[in-house]
Amino acid sequence: MRKNRLGHVLLIAFAMILSGCGSIKQTGDQITSNVYTETPEYVFTYAENQAEDYPTTQGAYKFAELVQEKTNGRIRINVQAGGVLGDEKSVCEQLQFGGIDFMRMSLSLLAEFVPKLNVLQLPYLYRDAGHMWQVLDGSIGEDFINSFEGSNLIALSWYDAGARNFYNSRHSIHKLEDMKGLNIRVQESDMIINMVEALGANPVPMNYSEVYQGLQTGEIDGAENNWPSYESTSHYEVAKYFTVDEHNRVPELQLCAQSTWDQLGGEDQKIIKECALESADYERKLWSEREKESKEKVRAGGCQITELSPEEKIKFQDAVKPMYNKYCGDYMDIVDAIINTGK
Repeated sequence: MRKNRLGHVLLIAFAMILSGCGSIKQTGDQITSNVYTETPEYVFTYAENQAEDYPTTQGAYKFAELVQEKTNGRIRINVQAGGVLGDEKSVCEQLQFGGIDFMRMSLSLLAEFVPKLNVLQLPYLYRDAGHMWQVLDGSIGEDFINSFEGSNLIALSWYDAGARNFYNSRHSIHKLEDMKGLNIRVQESDMIINMVEALGANPVPMNYSEVYQGLQTGEIDGAENNWPSYESTSHYEVAKYFTVDEHNRVPELQLCAQSTWDQLGGEDQKIIKECALESADYERKLWSEREKESKEKVRAGGCQITELSPEEKIKFQDAVKPMYNKYCGDYMDIVDAIINTGK
């Protein structure tokens, strides 16, 4: 029986080699095969800077799988994970020149090309995750998706990246005054630097890879990021005070190179878009699961988790409100529409 089963797998694999495309999947005792009748007309590259098991990477693989299935193997997308094709900024530049076909990217860098995206990075913009998805899955989100004209980029779908929170090695943060004097690592972003200053702390721009050592040596007191990043980098081992303030909910985008998009006919463009949206739903579910796992691991590691009271959160929000006009003065109508969504 085992020999017959092995022979069956080898036969499928041999057929795939002859046809030049296809796949075998094994789940438990079940074996399924996809042998595509079409040879690839297009073979595209997708760049992802996160690890293989990260939700956004798994979303990219799902996207590639769906495209291959729905085109019967005529379009193949090879996902290159782990940042092997470069950091986000260099990959985006390659995308604009057609050297890479697809990627997933954070909004902080994309705002350089589409300034309106700064709106979605404003601190304390959303009430909660449900509020953000109500905005992004509606007409406001669609308007942002369609605002990339002239950038040589095509936006496809929103990916979840959770909420960013503060954590540090010195003490719990219960109120705004507890932020005073803390040296907080930040990204190279004027908006984030300004936010940390407005909250009374000292922003310290630093490469992400250097944060663990910086926390160990006391060069910095803390940083800010989402739950999975806090856990997967082991920052929770050297900065055990985590404050749930959700100062930023910055979604990410799946992108396609304009030159790649223009190669495709209308029907293929429709398939790519549908698969991107379907993979986004898949990624959001994975993100939710990963976030839950990270929270459990962090709590088990002895970290002290603090949630701001509603009254204190208002004080944090009020401290950064002047930033809204500073960075998004031309888009305050959109800001107001976002704030009022769902009220």
